[in-house]
Amino acid sequence: METALYLLPVTLGDTSIEKVLPSYNKEIISGIRYFIVEDVRSARRFLKKVDREIDIDALTFYPLNKHTSPDDISGYLQPLVGGASMGVISEAGCPAVADPGADVVAIAQRKKLKVVPLVGPSSIILSVMASGFNGQSFAFHGYLPIESGERAKKLKALEQRVYAENQTQLFIETPYRNHKMIEDILLNCRPQTKLCIAANITCEGEYIQTRTVKEWKGHVPDLSKIPCIFLLYK
Repeated sequence: METALYLLPVTLGDTSIEKVLPSYNKEIISGIRYFIVEDVRSARRFLKKVDREIDIDALTFYPLNKHTSPDDISGYLQPLVGGASMGVISEAGCPAVADPGADVVAIAQRKKLKVVPLVGPSSIILSVMASGFNGQSFAFHGYLPIESGERAKKLKALEQRVYAENQTQLFIETPYRNHKMIEDILLNCRPQTKLCIAANITCEGEYIQTRTVKEWKGHVPDLSKIPCIFLLYK
């Protein structure tokens, strides 16, 4: 195995490893002893799911989240500089995509260390694929403002980009606020604007539907505790 910083995708929910990750990922993981992770507990759980025989206590974990200082992050790469491969694990999906893992990857690139992204599920890419929207030009915005007035302004700005730039707009919300997000979309966007709601992607109960804002009114399913990604297009 080539010495590198390996970006290791994880499942998007409680689904089988075999369904969404190639066996090659397991081979790579088995050769790594140092992991940079968004959450240590979930990372340990994921590694055990990949390989029940793995010796978790023999592994070293470096936490990487919004509270981690840049100095700490830079020091995390010492094993890689010393010739040992390292892995980056996100909380869900692909590391470094809408994820703090991007910070350590940027440092690795500046240090001219080899970075290897592995194949795995990305809710952003999968939702664009299934939406029927423009896959040549799209933008992901993460979380929109919580305050109603600011959120309305942001939604209208994103909708304007749809029509002005022919660009698909994507964003997410905390699961317990999904219905408030949908209410705000239906209230602030044009009747003919298309909204795709993609929920539980790759998991049991997967739900991906595209309708116009007008068609969604009165037909929104219960999505109160389900991970969702929202897409707007014309």
